[in-house]
Amino acid sequence: MKILVITNLYPPHEIGGYEIRCRDVIERLRASGHEIRVLTSQHKIDGRTTEPQPHVSRRLRIHGMYGNPWLPITKLRALELQNHHALAEEISHFRPELIHVWNMGGLSKSLLLALEQGTIPVVYDVSDHWIARSLRADVWLGWWNRPRGKVAKIILQGIRNVLSKHTPTASWDTLQFSRMYFCSAFMRDHTASRGWPVSHASVIHCGIESSAFAVKQQHDSFSKLLWVGRLSEDKDPLTAVRALAACPLPNITLDLFGHGDASYVENLKAEIASLGLQNRVLLKSASAAEMKHLYAQYDALLFTSNWGEPFALTPLEAMASGLPVITSLDGGQAELAQSHTNCLVAEAANPRRYAECIAELASSVSLRQGIATRALAEVREKFDIAVITQQIERFLQASLTIWNLASSPSPVVAAQENLTSRIICRTHLELEHRHLR
Repeated sequence: MKILVITNLYPPHEIGGYEIRCRDVIERLRASGHEIRVLTSQHKIDGRTTEPQPHVSRRLRIHGMYGNPWLPITKLRALELQNHHALAEEISHFRPELIHVWNMGGLSKSLLLALEQGTIPVVYDVSDHWIARSLRADVWLGWWNRPRGKVAKIILQGIRNVLSKHTPTASWDTLQFSRMYFCSAFMRDHTASRGWPVSHASVIHCGIESSAFAVKQQHDSFSKLLWVGRLSEDKDPLTAVRALAACPLPNITLDLFGHGDASYVENLKAEIASLGLQNRVLLKSASAAEMKHLYAQYDALLFTSNWGEPFALTPLEAMASGLPVITSLDGGQAELAQSHTNCLVAEAANPRRYAECIAELASSVSLRQGIATRALAEVREKFDIAVITQQIERFLQASLTIWNLASSPSPVVAAQENLTSRIICRTHLELEHRHLR
């Protein structure tokens, strides 16, 4: 397949797991023989060098997010026009068979209107809240579709007719999202609950390169707890700190790996000091590459996120390292966590419940060993990036097949082929869902 991938950020200028997952999937699809072109933004993160990547085009402009300026409507059209021009040129030169849309946060949502009105099948990969939370907040589409009086609508309609030829102004409610998959059923159902037509979407969970992690070899001791993530209210490291304070085991320590806003970090340090934990809780930092070898040096991971996590990678990484995990059931975690089988389940924003789980793990070597062993096997079997990429590949191939069947009926025997096409499409969908399961 010739696939044009569209995404807002792309390594080395990533800010999180979404971009890394996108890169990992794309590299494996390329290794399988698919020809892929990535269209992403010009956004750069200071201190990171962009190596030449012939298959990556960094031409799109981000509006507002990641420190980019918010533009008034009078200046926004130039950005919209540039993004549509870049998309049109990439399609013209690359001639993709299929377009694979990833994260659109900060990008022109009017691009989606152009894509869905085109003649190339579109498949969406959704692993965060960019549809549920930010699609209706798009400034360009929002300005053209805000409530107005009858006279104003008539006056603006002529302008819209001219502009929409190059920068669509139609409502986001015209989007169909006919072929898409989410990283979790939670994320799909949450997006549907916000009024988007996505209930039909499939689920393909996130994956990691499980073999890249050093694996913990013994669980005899239990004294070093680990927390990894962004130091912020939604990731909630305070619950991990307070859980340690509530745990009646004085020799256990906790290392927090991450970065955050200065004000939140100061509040976190103040809480650590007020609880008298300065000698037992340390703030540290490490790169993603370094963390692959650090997990195994600890005895358990505390995962305390409480914001509606789509499907977190950190617990998967700890499990791939043979590390027992204590997690909340926040967001998509409920689709991974099986209490006393592959983890212990606590409760978001409940330090005392986390403290109870810490004490339970500390009391039993066999519990720690059993949880870690089963979780490691499950991650390798179900959540390795190679397994997930195969599921995505099958979904893309099925999407292309369905599109081709639906778009090229014979005019001679239209009625008969229409029936046949529906049967074939249904068969492909059934086979696809079996594969995904």
